[in-house]
Formats: sequence, structure tokens, C-alpha cells
Amino acid sequence: MERSALAVLLTPEGLRLVDGVGEVGSTADVAGLVTRLRRDGHSPDLVSAVISQARLRTRAVAKFGPFAQRMLFTRAGLEQATRLEVAALHAARFRDAGLARVADLGCGIGGDAMAFAGIGLEVTAVDADEVTAAVAAYNLAPFGDTVRVRHDTAEGTDLGDRDAVWLDPARRAAGHDGTTRLRPEDWSPPLTWAFPLLARLPGGMKLGPAFGRDEVPEGFEAQWVSVDGSTVELVLWSGVLARPGVTRAALVMRDGVRHERTAVGDAVDAEVRELGAFVHEPAGSVIRAHLIGDVARELDAGMLAERVAYLTGDAALTSPFVQSFRVRERLPADVARLSKALRERGIGTLEIKKRGVDIDPAALRPRLRLRGDAHATLILTRIDGARVAILADRV
Repeated sequence: MERSALAVLLTPEGLRLVDGVGEVGSTADVAGLVTRLRRDGHSPDLVSAVISQARLRTRAVAKFGPFAQRMLFTRAGLEQATRLEVAALHAARFRDAGLARVADLGCGIGGDAMAFAGIGLEVTAVDADEVTAAVAAYNLAPFGDTVRVRHDTAEGTDLGDRDAVWLDPARRAAGHDGTTRLRPEDWSPPLTWAFPLLARLPGGMKLGPAFGRDEVPEGFEAQWVSVDGSTVELVLWSGVLARPGVTRAALVMRDGVRHERTAVGDAVDAEVRELGAFVHEPAGSVIRAHLIGDVARELDAGMLAERVAYLTGDAALTSPFVQSFRVRERLPADVARLSKALRERGIGTLEIKKRGVDIDPAALRPRLRLRGDAHATLILTRIDGARVAILADRV
């Protein structure tokens, strides 16, 4: 968000309009709202700012629920913000460790700080971007003196009266697509500064779930988090916030219910088995934490192939740590023959999943020329080094 857009929003007229427009989802909603606001005599700058906020609030409901309708957002801030239910877990860990004064360094729009303040922690929220800090100040204003918001860098913040820190580093440079490894100095604050800080003060640091495992320093607890099928973050915990004997943790939240596996270190993979009646896909946090083997042994399942994150077995499973698929049959992996087989079965709606093979599902789908009313899941992977296609149904 530009500073000028924030300026027109932070007026009685701007806030009244934003609070009054409600949900804006479709293009037709936007067009109708623009017409109405312009007809009422509002300036183009104000109309543009209000429309942008209305659309962001609509998207933000997935992360903030009803609170979204009284918050302000930047596009980047919303994308990076922690889901409120996950932020509540972060806050509870600080509280349960007896830590009461937290510095939120890189607070963004204030999502984690809201959770901290909501359970009575005293928060200093800091962001290096002026507009983002102003948005955070607006969002955190209901908490009064419990929260102080500052426009500053993490490195420039006085932490003398804080007993713990929370960091959410941002990437300094655009253009990283997830395949190029970021250097420690590519983060803001740089990890070369953040890691020593966490070694000195108890704290947590939120990173992307694909952060390099070999870049996690010794002495930290690494906790990967999945929510309703999406792997959303890696948190590194230090000091009293790191649980004794835990270096790897996979947290899975489904429909608001929390499940977790912890371990001293990476689990050894289970033995490879022949394709059974079911294929099981571990939650992303289980995969990232390298705890697939522990989950497989607990569920009496085996690996479908070496170094491929699918399990298989003959028993139906009910576990929060895996999504199960009932195998119908193996189909030819060749695209032409696969397309013919799917059409013969009348499959017009197909979920495509893949691991261990270089296939783009989006590019594959039109080549399959699907036709029919049936639906199924297609699992593309490799077994014994060969590409296979497994037709299955979600359990």
C-alpha cells in the first residue's frame, strides 16, 4: 500500500466507508461498489483505497475470521501474516513458559502481536516499513497500552526490557522462486543477526516451511505446521521455549483440532512395501520434519518407494497425520493410454497428485482430454524406478 492510500483511509470518511462496504468478492461486486462510491461523490483515490481494503478484508477472513472486518491490510502483509489460530498457539507457548514481555520484530500487520496481547502479554511490535507499521498500529490500537508499535528495524530496537523475542524475517530481494536458496543476508533482519539473538534471548522465529533443514543451527527446536492440508510455516524455538529433547516437531491442525508428533531427530524411513489397497499421503509438516518413518510404523504402513513421501498398506487408516486414498487400479503411465483409460471410465473430474516424478499437473490435465461425470484422484509417482499412475479415491 502506498503512503498516500493509507492517508486517505485513516480519516473518518475513509474508515466509515471501509467499515460499511462489507464483503467484496466478485468482479461484479467491485464494479457495483465503484459505481456507487463515485456516484456519491468520493474521490478516485479514496474509492481505489476503499476497494483495495474491502477485497483484502474479504480474503483475510480465512486467516482472521470476523476480526478481519475491523482491520486494515497491505497485500504483502496479509500474505505473510500468521493465521490467528496458529498465532494463538505461538502466544500460548510464551505464556506457558512464564515470559510476559515480548518484542515482535518484523510484526507486519500485527497478527502475532494481536495473539500475544490477547492473552495479556506486553508487546513491543516493530516493523521497518513505515506504512506497515502504521497499519499494525491501527490493528493493535484496541489493546491500548499493552502494545507499543514502533517504526524501526529489528537491529535498532532496544530489547533491554524484553524477556523474549518473536521474529518474522522478510526476504530482502524479490525474484526468489523457492528453487534458489536464500543466503543469510537475503533476510531482513539477516539470519546472521537473528540466530545469535535467539541464542541469547528465548524466542521463536517464523520461516517458510521450505527453509533449508541443514541451515537450522543446533540447539533449536524446529516445528513445522500444517493447517487443513496446507503446510504454512516452520518455527524455530530457542531457550525455555524449546522443549527438552525435541529437535523435530510436526504440528497438524485439522478443523481447529491440534495433533503433534515430536522427536529427538529425523526418523528412519520405514521399509518399502508392494502397493497395497491404500496409498497414504503424510501431512506436509510430517514430511518436512522427516518423521514419515515414525508415522508409518505407528500405522503399520510401508514406504511406496525409497525417498518418495507416499505410504502404502492394506488397512484403512484414520489418522490426522495422513490423507488416505483407496486404490482402484494401476493405469498406464503413458499419456495417450492414460487418457484413453480415464475416458473409458467416464472420469471428467480428476484430482492429480504427484511425488518423485517430473510432471506438471496443470500441463498434463488438458492432454488427458477428460470426459464424463465420474471423479477420482490420480497419483503419479515411481515404484522401482519406473513411473506409475494409480487411480484412487479419497477416503
